[in-house]
Amino acid sequence: MTEGDLLTIYRDYLLCLNERRWDELGRFVADGVVHNGVRLGLSGYRAMLQGDTAAIPDLRFVPEILIADDRFVSCRLFFRCTPRGAFLGFEPTGGRVSFAEHVFYRFENERIVEVWSLIDRDAVREQISQER
Repeated sequence: MTEGDLLTIYRDYLLCLNERRWDELGRFVADGVVHNGVRLGLSGYRAMLQGDTAAIPDLRFVPEILIADDRFVSCRLFFRCTPRGAFLGFEPTGGRVSFAEHVFYRFENERIVEVWSLIDRDAVREQISQER
């Protein structure tokens, strides 16, 4: 797969997430997907994303830095959102937060098979604590 093809697939995946088209997630994510070393499978991965978007209805996946080679996508996602439910173990205050997620995806057969993700929890904690 070329870098351009992989970037197109990834951008379509982000659009699927942003439009909450959960029934189409299997088009982009393999059945046995692994997230941060834990095999979630497609249903567990979908449940994780649905939980995040339920807690943060205005969550939008916005890529700031996006790089690909023939099997991997590296992305810095940036979020500006207003949590309405518990997120990352923090209770919402009603205020907006901004944070980054650094994520790497491994693809096979044009679908995500493995994800490594690191969210800037300190940024979320700091902003939520300032709102109290």
